[in-house]
Amino acid sequence: MAKFKKGLSGNPDGRPKGSRNRVAILADQIFDEKLFGDDKKAEALIDKAIAMAEAGDASCLRLCFDRIAPVRRDRAVCFQIPKLNAPTDAVIASAAIVEAVASGELTPTEASELSKVVDSHVRALQAVEFEERLSKLERAVAR
Repeated sequence: MAKFKKGLSGNPDGRPKGSRNRVAILADQIFDEKLFGDDKKAEALIDKAIAMAEAGDASCLRLCFDRIAPVRRDRAVCFQIPKLNAPTDAVIASAAIVEAVASGELTPTEASELSKVVDSHVRALQAVEFEERLSKLERAVAR
């Protein structure tokens, strides 16, 4: 039996983006018209799963709830970030975020995500500001 060499991947490029595993493909085929020939069989399967859930089948209940109310990855955050018209306004926005965490209005994770938004916007403002300054210098040198 050949051993793998340490630190050398058999697939250096990794799994291709968008590739799907066999179970996911088969699950899609179950509800595909090509497999059933018509939608009536798919509807019958759905009706059966609902009936089993109503009868107390835990796995069918879970399946139905997962489709009706899927697990939320994150939630909308109701927090007013102060206006960011210049890069220096980031200090005010950051202070507001810190204050919101301290008061319990935001969780530390929410604050971290909002800080990333502020940082991204500030970078955009800095890029525009830099471009304007560079254009002014180029015009001044061209005279």
